[in-house]
Amino acid sequence: MAVIRPEAKAQLLRWREALAGLGLAGLGTWWLIGPGRLLILPAIGLVIAGLGLIWVGVQRARFRSSGDGPGVVRVDEGQITYFGPLTGGAVALREMSQLTLDKALYPAHWRLQQPGQPELLIPVTAEGADALFDAFATLAGLRTERMLHALHEEGKHQIVIWQRASAKNAHLSLH
Repeated sequence: MAVIRPEAKAQLLRWREALAGLGLAGLGTWWLIGPGRLLILPAIGLVIAGLGLIWVGVQRARFRSSGDGPGVVRVDEGQITYFGPLTGGAVALREMSQLTLDKALYPAHWRLQQPGQPELLIPVTAEGADALFDAFATLAGLRTERMLHALHEEGKHQIVIWQRASAKNAHLSLH
């Protein structure tokens, strides 16, 4: 007999970083108001670390999906690999040219483009797709909040989340 219902356990796991940050910030606050300023520096450090962990945890929770979709995603050494029931492939993060969220497909898919390779389509609900958050965060110039907003936006269209600045247009963004 399970103590925690599966739905509640799934929600707790989804928000695990934010909950840990809340615990750290709470402990730091307790130390601040408790033992007469004895632990003020460690307490301030705990509160700051807790708030940072809450921020990151909320972003990750917004990115996570159920993980019950088709296929499996693996991120290893800067390479994203997708093993699907009908398709699959790999894309190197350093060589990626464009990241698109295709909401016209069901479920929505990440569309990863690399020059000289076929596009890699990864369902947002694929098992292990939550690892893509950290992989995408390494892309220079990616706006995480824009990506999270696009993920939860209504509509059936493609949204370009990130595109590598080409060498031809690089001088335009200098000034």
